[in-house]
Amino acid sequence: MIKFYSLPLSPKLVLRHVILLCTALFTLLPFIWMVSLSLKPQQEIFAADFHLWPTHFFGLENYRAALTSVPMLRFLANGVFVCAVIFLIQLIVCVPCAYALAKLRFRGRDTLFSAVLVGLLVPPQALAIPHFLMLYVFGILNTYASLILPWMISAFGIFLLRQFFRKIPEEILQAARLDGLSEFSIIWRIIMPMSTPAIASFGIFSLVAHWNDLFWPMIAVRDQAISTPALGILLFRDDESGQSLGPLMAGAVIIVIPLIFVFLAAQRRFIDGMTTSANK
Repeated sequence: MIKFYSLPLSPKLVLRHVILLCTALFTLLPFIWMVSLSLKPQQEIFAADFHLWPTHFFGLENYRAALTSVPMLRFLANGVFVCAVIFLIQLIVCVPCAYALAKLRFRGRDTLFSAVLVGLLVPPQALAIPHFLMLYVFGILNTYASLILPWMISAFGIFLLRQFFRKIPEEILQAARLDGLSEFSIIWRIIMPMSTPAIASFGIFSLVAHWNDLFWPMIAVRDQAISTPALGILLFRDDESGQSLGPLMAGAVIIVIPLIFVFLAAQRRFIDGMTTSANK
């Protein structure tokens, strides 16, 4: 016989869940509104009365226009390529730097870590002009390299991984050194497998930041063939007839869907990595 046990519901627990549900609904409201607009015809979007579900379903036409009126699949492929290359280069740079700041003893280590903290305070928009001039001098504007090179070093990635690496017991590293492993072998064979949650967390932040970035691609890119998803969505703007809001919202939904799937796939490791780094 199956017995069901119910947990006592205290007023504090109920209030906490109500607040969390209201906060979640408030956070999801723009996305719900975006999906609703992507299913409506143009005249219904600007109608005076409000309906969350369209009275005349126009979703197929809007999504067809979003996929055919602009090379949306090309934009998505560009976004995947740019974000993947940026993340891989950031890992190559950030992991050794974070390991050195967390586990190695050398003169000036605290000063370098202070420089990393200062780097967290500098907004990326403040470096746009130096980056633009540097890329112009080297003649690589309007290329994939111009979208990738300015983001090779991530102060946030170094900070996040350094906090996680500090939690790894020193005895494991000492045993690896006694077995003859070099520092780079320790990073590749020990640190990286043990740091999967932190790497997944950093990957989510990096992917979201560069997938949604509009500011820098508007400066560095003029060719539609290498446009990122956020930049490609601007092609729905028409100076004469205004914005095609139905296809525009449909395109926005298409761009957001990959991020949702990536986050759901890495949700557990993302939460573990952020929790561990925050506790440290």
